[in-house]
Amino acid sequence: MAQVIFDGVTKRFDDVVAVDDLSLKVADGELLVLLGPSGCGKTTALRMVAGLETLSGGTISIGERVVNDVEPKNRDVAMVFQSYALYPHLSVRRNIEFPLRQRQIEKSERQRLVAEAAETLGLDSLLDRKPAQLSGGQRQRVALARAIVRSPQVFLMDEPLSNLDATLRVQTRADIVTMQQRLSTTTLYVTHDQVEAMTMGDRIAVMNTGVLQQVAPPQTLYEEPANTFVAGFIGSPGMNLLTGRAEGAGASVTVSGGSIALPERLRRAAATLTGATVGVRPESLAIGPDGSVGATVSIVELLGAEVHVITRTDDGTRVVVRQEVGRPRPRIGERVRISTIGDALTLFDPDTGQRIAAIP
Repeated sequence: MAQVIFDGVTKRFDDVVAVDDLSLKVADGELLVLLGPSGCGKTTALRMVAGLETLSGGTISIGERVVNDVEPKNRDVAMVFQSYALYPHLSVRRNIEFPLRQRQIEKSERQRLVAEAAETLGLDSLLDRKPAQLSGGQRQRVALARAIVRSPQVFLMDEPLSNLDATLRVQTRADIVTMQQRLSTTTLYVTHDQVEAMTMGDRIAVMNTGVLQQVAPPQTLYEEPANTFVAGFIGSPGMNLLTGRAEGAGASVTVSGGSIALPERLRRAAATLTGATVGVRPESLAIGPDGSVGATVSIVELLGAEVHVITRTDDGTRVVVRQEVGRPRPRIGERVRISTIGDALTLFDPDTGQRIAAIP
């Protein structure tokens, strides 16, 4: 078993709590993404698994063994960093082979393992090159090959795609997912890029200010965010959040610029609230003369296959509407009416930010 378990893990740097009472189980063979903004504690959590940071409280287990006091070299983990950390004077072959030499693996076995790792990541034709002769994506694949050649219990990846351009990021993240599925090695992957997280992770653990906000499969995070932070962070762009007061026994929520009718499943819950925050994804909004909320267009972003119309309500709340290309686009400064499409709305408590479950 190569599961990783955080049990009440806390890390303090003087008066700063970087990770606060983190409890999380990463299943054997799972690719779990730690996602959040800079400073949320995700990299610190990863470094504690690697043994590069000591714990202030709690325990971390790898497999059946608590590793709090185990030296990094004895934890059987392999880490891939944001920087490639390759030896410039060594060939690709020697870079991949380096950890095997350190462990004094027999030469014939080293050659076999290097050949397997190179084949897995498409590096067969590059083995005799030096890092300076490689592209950024190729260098990152060499760093990945150096990690997998050891056959560790756990891969730890700390924003390994951050130094790549957009096209290489797409290709390399596909390489990582393919590799991980083929090897079935438990993997913790740290990123601040929610698109990267959504396309790669079996599950995503969202963190903010050191606290775990929600852990779930990507689609569940998108459709059922636990709170307003997750709602706004997941999605490109994130969920629109409009705060107002419930009216008519929960039939609608009055917000700046108008009102939003609630679906039947949310009305009983809304009726128990004085204030309410309505969450609605950009694709569940439309611009038209019959819209129930008035707003002013501030930016129109043409993104090829779609258009994002960014508006502001009377109180300055930002509302993004996603349109198909070909539909009439409003002008900047134009006053528009916005309506909801379907019933894919989410209700949040405006004081706590927590999602309010429907009352049957």
